[in-house]
Formats: sequence, structure tokens, C-alpha cells
Amino acid sequence: MNARTHGELAGFIWGICNLLRGPYKRNEYRKVILPLTVLRRFDCVLADTKETVLAAAASSGSHSEDVQRRLLVKASGRPFYNTTRLDFDRLLDDPDLLAHNLDRYIRGFSGNVADIMDRFGFAEQIFRMDDKNLLYEVVKRFAAVDLSPERVDNLQMGYVFEELIRIGAEQANEEAGEHFTPREVIQLMVHLLLSGEQDLSTEHIVKTVYDPACGTGGMLSVADEFLRKHNQDANPFLYGQDLNDEAWAVCKADMLLKGEESEDNIVLGDSFTADGFTRRSDGQSWTFDYMLANPPFGVEWKQQKTVVERERDTLGYDGRFGAGLPRINDGSLMFLQHMLSKRKPVEDDGSGGSRIAIVFNGSPLFTGDAGSGESNIRQWIIENDWLEAVIALPDQLFYNTGISTYIWVLTNRKEPHRAGKVQLIDGRQCFVKMRRSLGNKRNEISAEQINDLTCIHGDFTDGETRDLTDEDPVTHQPRTRPRVVSKVFANEDFGYRKITVEQPLRLNFAATPERIARIEDERAFQNLAKSKKKAGPTHDAEVKAGRERQASIRSLLRSLGDYTGEMLNRDRNDFLGDLDEARGRDGFPGSDFKLTAAEMKAVVSALSERDPEAEICTDRDGRPEPGPDLRGTETVPLREDVDAYMEREVLQHIPDAWSDSAKTKIGYEIPLNRHFYVYEPPRPLEAIEADLRSLESDITRMLGEVIA
Repeated sequence: MNARTHGELAGFIWGICNLLRGPYKRNEYRKVILPLTVLRRFDCVLADTKETVLAAAASSGSHSEDVQRRLLVKASGRPFYNTTRLDFDRLLDDPDLLAHNLDRYIRGFSGNVADIMDRFGFAEQIFRMDDKNLLYEVVKRFAAVDLSPERVDNLQMGYVFEELIRIGAEQANEEAGEHFTPREVIQLMVHLLLSGEQDLSTEHIVKTVYDPACGTGGMLSVADEFLRKHNQDANPFLYGQDLNDEAWAVCKADMLLKGEESEDNIVLGDSFTADGFTRRSDGQSWTFDYMLANPPFGVEWKQQKTVVERERDTLGYDGRFGAGLPRINDGSLMFLQHMLSKRKPVEDDGSGGSRIAIVFNGSPLFTGDAGSGESNIRQWIIENDWLEAVIALPDQLFYNTGISTYIWVLTNRKEPHRAGKVQLIDGRQCFVKMRRSLGNKRNEISAEQINDLTCIHGDFTDGETRDLTDEDPVTHQPRTRPRVVSKVFANEDFGYRKITVEQPLRLNFAATPERIARIEDERAFQNLAKSKKKAGPTHDAEVKAGRERQASIRSLLRSLGDYTGEMLNRDRNDFLGDLDEARGRDGFPGSDFKLTAAEMKAVVSALSERDPEAEICTDRDGRPEPGPDLRGTETVPLREDVDAYMEREVLQHIPDAWSDSAKTKIGYEIPLNRHFYVYEPPRPLEAIEADLRSLESDITRMLGEVIA
């Protein structure tokens, strides 16, 4: 929506808001404005066929309900109708019965429209406004607005619906994850999906388009417009699902107003827990040619957790979430898994298959370490060669967030020259500044830039450049220079091994008073004088026995100190031998006294310290034991040999280190920004010094003027 239309709409909206202020809170304005806008649009659309529908209603009363409905739809020329004589103008003729008549007018619509109004919960608002003496003035304002198709076409009406929800969301201060997709972003997504399709010009081609988070239906509408623009005989079928009642109602209304038979095509419900497109009436799984989505960013899926985890555990890869689950506070990757489950299979002749475009923030590109749910999902997608391209978009592009966003393009029927490869496109500089910002939206992508990004995607050239203009960080003046905007990578380039690097454990030992005192802090030693039994004789007996055991251990350590003369020992085997010898010395009760494994561990921990000069501690098989505090990790590119990496990066500095292959994990990430990073060298010191001298001269001159 352009700024002028936004201003006109904003003026009308705030006029209604001024009427509602007082009886309604700011976050409640949308409960009135949105459903009345939808209702007024239906009213204007049906105005031309009003008398024809009334005549058909009068003559078809004896027919069955199904036959009567078909006759009324035919009379209205739309998939909806109203059988009352009322309209917005006639409603104003009887102010005293306005509330009753408005409710009767809504109930006079066909079931599909009545269902939409029910989801708005508008009946309650009718009588609330009537009780506050607001209803007549509000209806009067809407009656004066011409929303007929001749004045406001379907495309513009879609903008109006989206803008009403957007402004309402701002007033209600809704969560930041629910962003509305600018139309130019949708157009870019549709171009990326459809521009290279060879069969779109086929006569009477049938294509299915699906959006699992359809909102008000903007993506479905733009895809429909693109298909029909390129082939007037095309027959696209649009499908969508959304959890929000208002957004679903607007989407369904928009589809009805465009003539779409959307009785079952637009589903209300949660795509994760109540998928509206599982099985067709013929028992076959739902699949689609094209899928688009802008799922909410950073929204947790705690409420769906039980159902989603059950599907993962029971169905595995036969369900939607077999590859893994992202962290609980961001379910955006789950939408992508959901969409991937609805792809058409590729036939032997190369036909079939599906294409997907989805908008993400930066998190799905790299969040999650190797072995995490996010990394496993990326690995599943990339290793199956489904990721075609990722396009970085400019920031400040969305209405209520300025964050960076990315379009992922996926398909299960890549062109042969794209097989095994992923294209990254840097479109962050492809924007023009808006003359007037709309919320957080200060940038927009022009039609020329959409075409250029589509061409870059289609060219599939590694290292393709464009002359781009940005701001010089020093002079703050615009500068134009060639920048790489397209890079092509092998799938394996995004994979890595996270290896665990171990270093041998080296300890020295000494039975000094200071180290012996540390035994009191060891948990295993403390637990000796504790009992899990309830208070009573048994509890007291266990505690007493434990204290006696503690005393014996203290005595053993003092005996060890006397035996070794508190000398430092850098060999653990020698130390353990000394400990064994100390058990038989005079003053210690019995050589048959033996430490348990837990007690031995506590003694070793108390009497030892890390010592790089000590001998390596080994296990029973003579292999070096790793030092837990010395353990580290390294990230090795998937295409590089681990041994070669260790030799080059680790062993030169730590010769006795080794990699524990049993702990190696495979991870995948897409560091797009890193691949397009351009190093900015610092300015020469001479230039900086010249600037400082210039500033000093300016300050001196200005001070002189003040003193003068």
C-alpha cells in the first residue's frame, strides 16, 4: 500500500476511533472497524444484483435448501448472497431498530459470510455500541464510504484488509513475531517460485497454491494474480490455514469477494495440531504445486509440544517432524517441515514435484550447534538437496519490525545444473527509501529490483556483481562500487564436524595439611556421615558409622603424609602405591582397610593439582586419560580431513592432544552474511591526523569568534 492510500485510510480509521474512544479501549477498536469494513465491502459488491437475488429468493422458496442456495448464487453472480431487503443505507432509515436490523441483515447472508462474521464476534459489538449510543454514527460513517469494486478493486481491497489488521495490531501492541508481509516481498517470492516454470503457459493449466500461515491471504492473492497474468486460461486453486480468527475471516472474505469457492480451501485451525490438509476425500494425501509462507518469527510452540513430540516419536520420518525439533521459543522451522511434507512426488519423466518459498529471520540460518534440532533439520534439507537458494533482504522492510529477513527457496525437482548446489544472493542493498515510513517500514523493493533479483536467481552465476550504492562510514556520503551479489556453493560447504580435542591428564600429589583439609569439601566424603533413612535408631547408626569411616580416612591421609614426608609426587601410579603402603604403617587401624571407588576419587581430587610437568595419567590399558578441564572443541569443514586439520591447527601447539572420534557431531549452518562480508581497511593514520588538525583549526576559529 502506498503512503497516499495509507494516509486516506488512516484518516478514516482515526475518525472511527474518535467515535469509539471512551467506551472502547485502543486495543478494542479493531473489533468494530475490521468486521464493518468487511461487511461494507460485501454490501457494495452485492448492490448491483440485490433485486435479482430477492426475486430468486421469492421464487425458489419451495425448493430444497441446496437447490435454493445454487439458484441464489447464480442470481448474485457471486459465491455468496443476502436475502434481506436491507443494506447500509436502509439500515439508517430506522435508528431505533438499527441494532436489531443490523443483526438481521448479517443473518440474511449466505452461510459462508455468516460464518465469517461469527468469527469476528461482531454480534456482541453491535449491542455494545447500541448500548453506548454509538451504533448509528458508526454505521453512518461506513455507509458514506464507497467500497464498490469499481472504486476499490480486489487487489486494493486486499491492501485495505491487511492495513486494518496491521494498524489494529500496533494499537493492541501484539507480539513482535506476528509480522505482516509487504506486498513487494510477496511479489519477489512469487517471482522466485514461478518465473522459471516452463508449463505456466499451457492452456487451462491447473496449479495448487498453499500457505500454512496464510493470515489475510496476501501471498495466495499475489500468486493467483501472477498465474492469471501470465495465462488468462490458468486455473489456480488456493488453499490456506490460519489459527487467528480475525485473519482467517479476512482471508476467507477476500477469497469469496474474488469469486473463489473457498468453503473448504481456507481452514481455521493450528497447522501443527489440527492440520486441515491431511487426506483428500479420495483418501490420498494433500500435496501442492507451490507453497509460500511467512511464519511468525520467534514465537514459542509450547502449547503444541505434546502433539508435535508424539508425532515425531511415533511416525518419525513418515510424519512431519522426524528430522528434529527446534528450540521451544521459535517454531518457524517447523512450518518448513510441515510444508516439505506436502510436496508432490517427482515422476520418472521429471514432472511433478513442488516449489516452496518461505520468509525467515536470521535464526534458522545458523541457530543451534551440531546435534541440535535446528542443525539436524538443516542437515536433513541440505543433504537431500532440497535447498535451492537463500536471498538476504534489506532491513526495515516489514511494518512492525526492522530485523533482517531471508527468503528460502526449496524444491524437490532442481534443474540439473543446480543439483548438489545452493545459491546465496545478497539483496540487502536492493531497496529504495520510502518518502514516508509506515511504522518500522522505511525501505521497499522496487519492481525493477524485484526483476533484477529474479534474474540473479535465474542466472545462477557464482561471483555475479552489481554496482551498488551505500554510505561511506567516514564521509557519510553515498558511494557506488561493484559488489558480489551471488555465490554458489556445494551442499557440503555448509556442513562441518564438531570434534572434541582431548589433552592428557597430568597431576601432582602431596599429602600436606592444606591438601588433606580439602577432603572435607568433597561431596563423597561428606555423604559418608549422612543417611537416607528416617530419623530413628537405624538413621543414627548409619550416621555414626559414617563418621567413624571419615575418621579412618583422615587417619589414612595423615599416615600417608608421614610416610611420604609431604613430598610432591608427579606420578599417579607412584602416589597410589604410597597410599597403599600407608595403610600398613603403625598408627593406622589395619592394612585390610580399603577405599571404595567414590572414596578413592575424593582422595585423589583432594590431594592432586594440575601440573603440566607431571607424568601422564593412564587407564588400565595404558592409554592416556583425558583431562576434563583441558577438553575443547574444534569446527572442521565437512570437506576437510580431520587428521590434516589436527596436524595443521592443533598439534603444532599441543603435540600430545588427540581427537575423540566417538564424540564427533555433524552440523550444518548457512553463514550468509559471513560469505558476503567485505573487509573495510582502516584509514591511513595520516588522513586521520589531517582530519584532527582540521577540526582543531575549526575549534580555534570558532573560539576566536566567540571571544571577539
